[in-house]
Parts: sequence; C-alpha cells; structure tokens
Amino acid sequence: MDYRLKTEAWPEARYNGGMRLGGRPGPVVLAWVAAFGIIAIPAASRVHREQSESELLARLASESSPAKRAKIEIRLGSLKLEQAAAAYNHDQMEVGAKLLDAYLGWMKQAWSLLHQSGRDASRRPQGFIDLDIALREDSRRLTDLRIHTPFADRAPIERIGAEADALHTQVLGALFPGGELQDANPVPPADPKNAPLSTLRPGGPAP
Repeated sequence: MDYRLKTEAWPEARYNGGMRLGGRPGPVVLAWVAAFGIIAIPAASRVHREQSESELLARLASESSPAKRAKIEIRLGSLKLEQAAAAYNHDQMEVGAKLLDAYLGWMKQAWSLLHQSGRDASRRPQGFIDLDIALREDSRRLTDLRIHTPFADRAPIERIGAEADALHTQVLGALFPGGELQDANPVPPADPKNAPLSTLRPGGPAP
C-alpha cells in the first residue's frame, strides 16, 4: 500500500498536544513518524504485498504482540477492501457489501486490540500510527468507490465510510489526548462472536 507519507501521513492542520490547535505534535510522536513511519512502513508494505490472506492469518495466529497483531489485522482489512472494490467493479454488489463489512470488522478489531492493550498511544504509537495511516488512505478509496458506484447501490459504502471515519476520530483522539477532538461517535469494540477470525479461519478464532 502506498501511504504517501510525505504529504499525508498526518492531518494537514497542525496539532498542539491534542487536536488542530495551531501547535505541533509532541516530539515523541514526531520521532516515531520520522523513524517508524517513513522507514519501517514502506519496507513492511513490500513484504505484505507478497503475502496471501492465508499467510497473514497464519502469522496472526502465532503473534502475541498487540502492535504486531494489529498491523496484521490492518493488512487483512486492506485486502478485504481491495476485494470489495473488485466486486463492485464487476457489479457484484451484495458480495462487495459483505466484503466491506469484513473490512470494517478487521479495522475495528485492530483498534479494539490496541485500545484494550493499555498502551499510551502518544508515547508508544506503534500500531496506532499504522491504523491512522490506513484509515486515511481507506477514506479516499471508499470515496472513489462511492463515486463510481450507481446511486442505488451506494448505501453500504456510505455506511462503512461513516463508521470508518468515526473509528479514525477515536484513533486520533488516542494519539493526541486532551485536545478538542472528542469521541462524538464512539465505535464499540468488535464483538468476539462476530470477529473476522471466526468466519475466515477454520475452527474459530485464534487464541
């Protein structure tokens, strides 16, 4: 995935500890953007492009680190979004809508995992930054998909786009606590009974 980090790794408005207040992100976050975002993410992208869904699921089943698990789940979500776009392009609207639900399920699961890990995202942003970048990129892809989809079939795309935007708001709130951006649209944690792993992996969710 091309994250276009040089121009869009962070919102265009500047931050001051929290949200869009005219200052700059804290030094810890900036350091991670420079060292982790610019160097590590493109390298990881090259590896991810070579891995199939089954390979990513196998990695997820054996990974214990919350940040690394979240990154795998984000990639699985991106794969589902790619598949959904392909389905819509072939006029398979019902299939595309189901794949969009699977996409959002993975992104919510990644957020739930990071949020429940107790990590301070402003000090240890690993995983949170990946989710921020992915959701920003996905917003553009969903907008493009909606534009090229007949009006009568846009409702699932618009719903997923709105939920993904609300999720992104929560991610930014974690990265920049104490700012003006509030959890106006809280996104509930993924229901373990409906988590993507239970539907995509034979034998139920990974331990």
